[in-house]
Amino acid sequence: MIRHIVMWKLKDHAEGASRADNLAKVKASLESVKDCVPGIVEFEVGIATPGMEATFDVVLNSLFDSQEALDAYQGHPTHVAIKPFMSAIRAGRECMDYVVPARADR
Repeated sequence: MIRHIVMWKLKDHAEGASRADNLAKVKASLESVKDCVPGIVEFEVGIATPGMEATFDVVLNSLFDSQEALDAYQGHPTHVAIKPFMSAIRAGRECMDYVVPARADR
């Protein structure tokens, strides 16, 4: 299994919208790809809670059953289609993928 975590810091204003408006668009965009390929085991989009300490605005925490499933997700047209918007509104991005041993309870 592969854990895929991505975090974004958004610009205060981008694409004609405020950070708050873009946060809602980001969440909807990311959630639209959660079932685009087989092999997605977990897919969670989190938005930083106002008033709580956070260095990023959005996190995607996902789990894929194989590297092939992650690769299929990365190249899927629905996922590729949201990348230009994400690039236009982000001030920063961090990503980490790592192997997670399979567990009997999944």
